[in-house]
Amino acid sequence: MKEEYDFTNARKNPYTGKLKQQITINIDTETVAYFKSMSENSGIPYQMLINLYLADCVKNNKQLSLAWK
Repeated sequence: MKEEYDFTNARKNPYTGKLKQQITINIDTETVAYFKSMSENSGIPYQMLINLYLADCVKNNKQLSLAWK
């Protein structure tokens, strides 16, 4: 290990704006199974698929429509 490092040509981390926050959330078993099956077909981890879907909802400003009976 060097005693001193030169950071004069260093560049800012491009991923700092995309940091993730760990949360705890209750999701129905059927919903998790759905994303796990999608994961098997796509090769993308199911948690990432859920994140991508939610990010798409945010990007497209999707609004949830509920009708209680």
